[in-house]
Order: sequence, then C-alpha cells, then structure tokens
Amino acid sequence: MIGFMNRLITLLTASIIIYCSSAAAIELKLQINYLKFVVPQPPVLSNKIIPPANSGLKGAVLAINDSNITGKFLQQRFKLNYIESVNNQDFLNQLSNQYQLGHRFFILNTPLAQLKIAAQWAQGKNVILINSDEASDQLRHSQCLLPMLHTAPSNAMKSDALAQWLLHRRLNKVLLIHGKKTPDLALVKSFQRAAKRFGIKIIEQKAWDFNTDLRRSAQQEIPLFTQIRKDYDVVYVADSNKDFAEYLPFNTYLPRPVIGSAGLEPLAWHFVIEQWGAAQLQNRFKALAQRVMNESDFNGYLAVRSIAQAVHQTNNGDPNKLLNFIHSDLFELAAYKGRKLSYRAWNGQLRMPIALVQPHALVSQSPQTGVLHPVNELDTLGYDQQESHCR
Repeated sequence: MIGFMNRLITLLTASIIIYCSSAAAIELKLQINYLKFVVPQPPVLSNKIIPPANSGLKGAVLAINDSNITGKFLQQRFKLNYIESVNNQDFLNQLSNQYQLGHRFFILNTPLAQLKIAAQWAQGKNVILINSDEASDQLRHSQCLLPMLHTAPSNAMKSDALAQWLLHRRLNKVLLIHGKKTPDLALVKSFQRAAKRFGIKIIEQKAWDFNTDLRRSAQQEIPLFTQIRKDYDVVYVADSNKDFAEYLPFNTYLPRPVIGSAGLEPLAWHFVIEQWGAAQLQNRFKALAQRVMNESDFNGYLAVRSIAQAVHQTNNGDPNKLLNFIHSDLFELAAYKGRKLSYRAWNGQLRMPIALVQPHALVSQSPQTGVLHPVNELDTLGYDQQESHCR
C-alpha cells in the first residue's frame, strides 16, 4: 500500500511539473518600447513651468503594472523598455535595433519630424506605432502616417472642445492673441477652423511681439495690448511655450475670461479629474511617481493600455491582428473618462472626451450636452471621417 501511494505521489508530482512547464511555455511575453526624442528647451522670457523629465514615461510604467495584473491570470506578461534619442540617426538606429531583436511595439514621444521618420521606417514591417505626444492636425487630416495610432489628442479636438463650450455658454465674440512660433500658428489655424465650425466670431486677431520680461511689466503691457475698439466676450490665447499666456488672466483691458494656453485649458488629463474611478488612478500614479499625473503621462498610459487590452481580448501577439482588432468596433478601452474609448479607423486617432480645466478645478467636459453626431458624438471633436483625407 505504501509503495502504491509513493508511486501515486510521484505520478501526481510529475503531472504538476508537466502542467506548469506547459503553462510557462505558452506564456505570451511582449516588450513595448517607449522611445523619447529629447528636444532642448527653448529660452523663455518669463517664468517657465517645466514639465518633469519623466513625463509620459511614468504613465507608461503604471500601465505596464496595471496590464500585468490582468495578464497574470491570462498567461501574458508585458515589459517596458525605455529609450532616449538625441538625433535622427540615433532614433532610427534604435528602432532598427529593437526590430531586429524581435520587438514590434513602439510608443513614440517625439516631435512631428521623428514621427515621419518612424512611419517611413515602418513601411512593410509588421509593427505597431503609437504617437503619444504630437498634436499636429496634419497627421489626422492630410499627412496620414497610417497605420500609426494616436493617443495624444489633436489640436483640432482641443479647439473643438473649447468652441463647443463657448457656444454652450453663448460667448460668441473672441479676441484671439497668439505668439509667432510655428506651434502657436498651428493652434491659431486650429481654433479658426473650430470657430467657423461652431459659429464663433473672431472679432480681432493680434500677434504678441513683445520681448520683455512680463514678471515686471504685465500690469502695464497686457491691458494696453488687449484694448481694442470692439467688445469681446472672451480672449483666446495661442502660446504653446507659455511665454506670455499665464499673464493674461485678470490683466486684460476688459475683465473677460481667458481660454486656450492659459485660464481655461483643453486637456486630455489633469490632476483635478476624480470622477469615473479616476481618483484611484490618480492615487496609484502618485504612489508610483511621487507627483501628480499630467497629460503626457495619461497619453503614455493609454498607449500601453491600448496594446495590452487588445492582447487581453485576442490572446495574440501579432501586430497586424492586434491592429485590425483595435480598429474594429469590438475594441473598447476603459480610461476613466466616463465612457469607453475607441479608435477612428480612418486616421488612427483615439476618440476621447476633452476636459476643460482651470488650474485647480474641472470646469466642463466636451462634447457638450446637446452636440449631436449621427454615429458617435466624440467625433464632433477633431476631424470627422468626411473631413479627413485619411482612409
């Protein structure tokens, strides 16, 4: 009897070992590469709000942690590989090196020029590229870097979010002030489109051309600059580098709200968002990063979670199959925004509500109540299918 029991225990132990070895053999392991192109910060005239050096990356790290909690039960494991580049050749080499090592998933925290390099490099390769930083409208409208995905909301999405709010509040007359840098002019073009789309009137447009330190002269310079003959309901400021925007609120000639690059800002994420389970995400991020979660972090979080969610649902690591699933009506991403998010099949943009925030509170969220769309009201933010040249 004892001999029989010993043999039974031996057989059971062997079976467990075989089962565990088999389970380990079929575990799906994926490395996601997070590539950041380091751009030197330009000089500024006044106080500069410098984002943390690890903006974006920490959001991706949190997403890896969250994805591995689910992945543990599905025999899936995700790893994040962080890479920095300082020039185009190094950037291209890093892409090629990771591809040769068998890695197929790339999150790109880079300017527009490097996104174009990456898209050209990816032609004919079975990879997934996700833009988590660049907001350029042309990527979603005319220069379509398909099959690239975009978790960063476009300038058009943010401008539409503001224009909807202006329409909702019946603030129809806008004084537009802008800087002269290329990103500032891109914001101007985007807001002009949104204003026309929602019936907002830009009564005057002025370029900020002062080169003084506003820490000492804002109370003198800005009232004079914003004094015009016509009345206005609101001041829209396009200042991507925040050289002067933060000095406009409470200094305009007429006491009017400021929106755009200061005052009421349209953002994908802000630390004041706490509804829809967001407070738990905020707390997890604070514990990880020892700071609050910003928009870049959230975009990085969404990029990793998009890949992981597709893998969870399909139990597949093939980029082409995952990309087809992400573009399908079956894909939904829970993202603490009050509704499930999905990607636009025609340009790869992640649909999402846009938060309208002042520095310490959530004011509103667009799409605004009453704004309708025949398919999905989130497509009232940014370029809709019939407006985009992407297919």
